[in-house]
Amino acid sequence: MNTFLNKKKFYLFVLFYSLLAIFFALYIEYILGFKPCKLCLYQRIPYVIAIFISFIGYSYFKNDKILIFIIIIFLISALISGYHYGIENSIFVEFSGCTNNSLEIVDKAELLKSLNNNVISCKDVNFKLFGISLAGINLLFSLLIVIYSLRTLFYEKN
Repeated sequence: MNTFLNKKKFYLFVLFYSLLAIFFALYIEYILGFKPCKLCLYQRIPYVIAIFISFIGYSYFKNDKILIFIIIIFLISALISGYHYGIENSIFVEFSGCTNNSLEIVDKAELLKSLNNNVISCKDVNFKLFGISLAGINLLFSLLIVIYSLRTLFYEKN
């Protein structure tokens, strides 16, 4: 019975952590006024999925497939945030969706539209917490959740 409670606690933890991460990102964007780049927005997707999956996992905690899905979700989150953190630290080159290539546009209407769109660069760190960018924090916590998930998967057998 104790292992069942541990799995339920795990899913509850992932649910509340994912909700907290999404609310914190929205707070930074809408209350503090820091606009996210495209990769920042992409990093939210695994958390939204994790909210739903962990809610299902809380109800059907005996099924290890749900736990494996959580591991995959946070591995994807670690890949996205790791790539973003690498861009911020000039390890990787920024992908074209992160830059505003308005200099290459020859049509005046397209140029005006591009200038009004104001794309935030993925390499610019606008907000830090404890000296670490949010992409770095996301990378760290995503990896920790993967490790905790693997521990739960292998050591909390039914």
